Amino acid sequence: MADLGRAALIVSFGLALWALAAGITGAMANRRRLVDSARNALIACFVSTFIASAILASALVRHDYTFVYAASHTSHDLPTLYSLSAFWGGQEGSLLLWLLILTGYAALSVTLNKRLLRDLIAWTVPVFAGVATFFSFILVAVSSPFVTQSRAVDGAGLTPSLQNPYMVAHPPMLYLGYVGLTVPFAFAAGALLARQADERWLIATRRWTLAAWMFLGFGQLLGSHWAYVEVGWGGYYAWDPVENAALMPWLAATAFLHSVMIQERKGMLKIWNVVLVALAFELSVFGTFLTRSGVINSIHSFARSSIGPWFLVFVCATAIFSTWLILSRLPLLRARTKLESALSREATFLYNNLLLVALCLTILWGVLFPVLTQAFLGESKTIGRPYYDFFLRAFGLPLLLLMGIGPLIAWRRASVRSLIATLRWPISVALTAGVVLLILGAGSSIPGIIAYTFCAFVLTTIVVEVVRGTRATGSLTELVGRNRRRYGGYVVHFAIVLFAIGVAGSSAYGSTKEQLLLPGQTMSVAGYNVTYKNLEVEKGPTSSETRAVMTFTGRSTGTLRSGTNAYFADGSSSREVGIHTNWLRAEDLYVIFDQKQGEGVYFKVLVKPLVNLLWVAGIVFIIGSMVALWPDAREQKRLVARLALARA
Repeated sequence: MADLGRAALIVSFGLALWALAAGITGAMANRRRLVDSARNALIACFVSTFIASAILASALVRHDYTFVYAASHTSHDLPTLYSLSAFWGGQEGSLLLWLLILTGYAALSVTLNKRLLRDLIAWTVPVFAGVATFFSFILVAVSSPFVTQSRAVDGAGLTPSLQNPYMVAHPPMLYLGYVGLTVPFAFAAGALLARQADERWLIATRRWTLAAWMFLGFGQLLGSHWAYVEVGWGGYYAWDPVENAALMPWLAATAFLHSVMIQERKGMLKIWNVVLVALAFELSVFGTFLTRSGVINSIHSFARSSIGPWFLVFVCATAIFSTWLILSRLPLLRARTKLESALSREATFLYNNLLLVALCLTILWGVLFPVLTQAFLGESKTIGRPYYDFFLRAFGLPLLLLMGIGPLIAWRRASVRSLIATLRWPISVALTAGVVLLILGAGSSIPGIIAYTFCAFVLTTIVVEVVRGTRATGSLTELVGRNRRRYGGYVVHFAIVLFAIGVAGSSAYGSTKEQLLLPGQTMSVAGYNVTYKNLEVEKGPTSSETRAVMTFTGRSTGTLRSGTNAYFADGSSSREVGIHTNWLRAEDLYVIFDQKQGEGVYFKVLVKPLVNLLWVAGIVFIIGSMVALWPDAREQKRLVARLALARA
């Protein structure tokens, strides 16, 4: 079976290489048969990659330890679901998943658009094929998942921290997002190579981009929840380099999804859009390089391997290609209209993009700083959490404010007086909310009170827009049905507001206390009295489980357990936190078993207000994204009309 898997990957590499060579030749010489052959080869590349993936998945589920990859990442006592998730638990398997998703996206997107965008597809195919050629080459020549050995008695098992339901869904979601950003990049590059810089590529890829953006955003939230319940440090985001590597392309894609509306409506921001698409793609590949190169230390990264230099070359090559392509096509990217006023909806979108890109590049600098200091000074210096928190507030709070102003400000030009009149209700509600929060004692955190006030402002603008639209149409269902993209966006904005409230509440208004407790002793924190009762030790199939039994009274009453697992296979250990959610007060009581000392235990107890709004925000985010993605016959007619107009 391993030989068949290797052969399938070699076929994938050959097909991708042919799609690249034939696609370029056919597009340059306008030879339709070569263009069709390249497209068919790209589709066939997905089929051969799927065969290779099925063989590896089968080996993992069957615990076929003649596969080195299966022996390294599974064991007989590993449940089937986690055996399957080992597919993306190791480096070689995750690269194969990347190639599978890439070729799947490519095959589907070029097939669905081959009639509407025939001249663009001719150049889009070789762009897809170039990326697929690189990944298939890595899998064939550098890091193959089909290396074999003599059959082992048992495997090493999956890393304990990955044996979690969230780790079954989190990596595939991220990959669907990361790899999905190749679609708008390939179509944008294809359009520029074909010297067709109109809106057709935007219209053809809007849903693909939105889907990739949704997967990437939700994948990060799943990862945050995994960190919150599994890693056991009391938080959900640590500004880890690999976490940042997923956030950066999402920010770039967010900016693109906003500015694309300006190009469609006004013919503006064409350069912005191709730059943002290229930036999102480059950052997604750069994130893969960070995870696999070993240049940074992270709980999320793979071990140092030989593929790091290959990825660095690929990142540099695609960056040079993107820069050359954009600079050489600048005359085609001139806007049809110019910005008329700094106080207009178009300007608001531009400010939004500037802030998003500034935040993205600020994070990028923080990620690169240790690498650069190591390279030039011989000493790795890291940038700490205060740096990121400062710029999150500096750029994030104005972004919140713009999120409320944007939907209500006039197109082309608005006066200060008319804008204040339009925003009178949101301003009034926001100021009232701020005063009430100050009276209730929330003024201990200035960024927190500002965030809450801006959130009230944004929520009011959403309500104003929905009420106004419902009055005009007579039905909320009819209102959303007429413009799912717009009102799906409002639902996403609502999710962002919930997320901002959760972040502000859990970080600015939480409480923490550490104390050594002997059995029977109690510690008090933020209205809770937590008592350590006794210690329980149980031997499970894969680990020794130590649990401290705790009772708590005060704001809520109950029992929870917190402790550690010591794994037999590799001698590693993990924390198992105790979490009680007090839904009435919208807060979590979070207990960490820090370390045992004699008969006593050091506990770290946290009270996290509003933290669960982050996970609620994720559900609302998916709902809003799906509303915006949902097919609409009326929108399809508008898209066909726009494509015909752009082609004319």
